[in-house]
Amino acid sequence: MINDFIIVGGGIVGLATAWRLQQAQPGCKLLLLEKEQDLGLHQTGHNSGVLHSGLYYKPGSSKATLAVQGLQQMIAFCREHGIPHDQCGKIVVATSPEELPRLENLWQRGNANGLKGLRKLSAAEIKEIEPHAAGIAAIHVPQEGIVDYPAVTRKLGELIRQAGGEVRQGARVTQLAPRDKEWLVRSSAGDFSARFVITCAGLHADRLVRASGGRPSAKIVPFRGEYYKIRNERQFLVRNLIYPIPDPKFPFLGVHFTRLIHGGIEAGPNAVLAFAREGYRWTQINLRDLTEAVLFPGLWRFLAAYPSMCGYEIRRSLFKGEFTRSLQKLVPEIRVEDLETGGSGVRAQAMLPEGKLVEDFHFEEGPGILHVLNAPSPAATAALAIGQHIAEKVSGKLR
Repeated sequence: MINDFIIVGGGIVGLATAWRLQQAQPGCKLLLLEKEQDLGLHQTGHNSGVLHSGLYYKPGSSKATLAVQGLQQMIAFCREHGIPHDQCGKIVVATSPEELPRLENLWQRGNANGLKGLRKLSAAEIKEIEPHAAGIAAIHVPQEGIVDYPAVTRKLGELIRQAGGEVRQGARVTQLAPRDKEWLVRSSAGDFSARFVITCAGLHADRLVRASGGRPSAKIVPFRGEYYKIRNERQFLVRNLIYPIPDPKFPFLGVHFTRLIHGGIEAGPNAVLAFAREGYRWTQINLRDLTEAVLFPGLWRFLAAYPSMCGYEIRRSLFKGEFTRSLQKLVPEIRVEDLETGGSGVRAQAMLPEGKLVEDFHFEEGPGILHVLNAPSPAATAALAIGQHIAEKVSGKLR
């Protein structure tokens, strides 16, 4: 029997999309295909579990709109289903006079994006919230928090099955072919057909566009982010979330401190080119992934545009002391011996041929198919809103 929908990808965005489609079209026949033996094993399972509020994103962008909507939806979902979360708040800290104009810009963006309860902090007020943080001024963002995204993922999988959907794991999709008024989806678990296909393939998003006969407008370039954990006896240095002011000259946010929902404090991440799309360590190398990246002109243009940053990120990855010095800008009392090796994640960053990063969420569409080509942070926070957005688009097309 032909499916109404096939969703490719069992990360949090794919699962949220499937669930929102079931809500929009009750009784639809839906199949979700995930290549791994479990759900949410890559970007969903390797992030730091932050609930992002939408402070950083350009007003009017999809990131801003969907992050603000998605935060409220995610909190409501967690409350309804008893999933651990905590809106503990965060501070974004300016540590030098040069950063004050950028802090003001964030203040304006946050208010334009509709964030509630933002508060400007003096140096003394910073100490009231984070006694060991450095800074001459800051913004307190009370809506931000932390959550157990793997638990969200598991619950979404349950809800999809309860609503009559099928979730197949160990089903790697190899080809998507149009056939009359449907799509044929070939996978390692067999061939399936659907009236409409949605791919949410994260680190392999551009490959799924090609597998459907399309030409992706951007290439997925994997950047690994590495974390340290603060030793138990030194965790008093950080209460909740401490973030830096983003530098507009660089495309990545910078290292920060995050309290974890099940205990502990993480510090990071950096951003280094991964030698595999699922390369969580320097030693993990996939020749196909590495060759694709090295042969992509956009990567070389990116490296040429940010040579000092790229070199610094590599040094910070290889030398713990360098990583520690960058953390000391936010919390001066942090020492090298306070840090234990933590986890890592790989960010699926869409990059254009001219070397620019695709900043916003980005979708590519064709008859009967929609690809989520770029969904970096805050996609986990925004997942339910992204899924709702896709469900509305797709439902309109089918009607």
